[in-house]
Amino acid sequence: MGKRNGQMNHDIEIREYVPEDLDQMVEIWNEVVEEGIAFPQEECLDQASGKVFFDSQSYCGVAVDTETERIMGLYILHPNNVGRCGHICNASYAVRSESRGLHIGEKLVLDCLEQGKKHGFGILQFNAVVATNVHARHLYERLGFVQLGIIPNGFRMKDGSYEDICPYYHEL
Repeated sequence: MGKRNGQMNHDIEIREYVPEDLDQMVEIWNEVVEEGIAFPQEECLDQASGKVFFDSQSYCGVAVDTETERIMGLYILHPNNVGRCGHICNASYAVRSESRGLHIGEKLVLDCLEQGKKHGFGILQFNAVVATNVHARHLYERLGFVQLGIIPNGFRMKDGSYEDICPYYHEL
């Protein structure tokens, strides 16, 4: 890790998760769940439920600082539906709060697009991007995702208020 323009330069590798990553993955996932502003889940994971959850995905990628081996973010990839819509996948991304702003989310999304195609999916769809999650929305739009509309009051925030959600898709 070197310094560039006064900031720490992190060499980030995106790779498939291994069992040794589970503690950090659960920690990062739970941080986003507890923030209550992006994920629909309300229950935190523990070791056992985290293993079952991450193992049930089609693919889980982690963003690892190659010098420290610290996991800075992750994503899950899985089918969005079944049968005649089974070629559409869905994903969720979580970046450790102190690692935000380092373009880790972009690296995760780009890897996810590749993995979705490798796993035989034709479309990546996000069902519920919270309208106020402007950083994620700008990233998705910059990477070619298309917004499908707005679902009014589709997401209940942690404080009990409701925000609009914006579905997106990207052809793989």
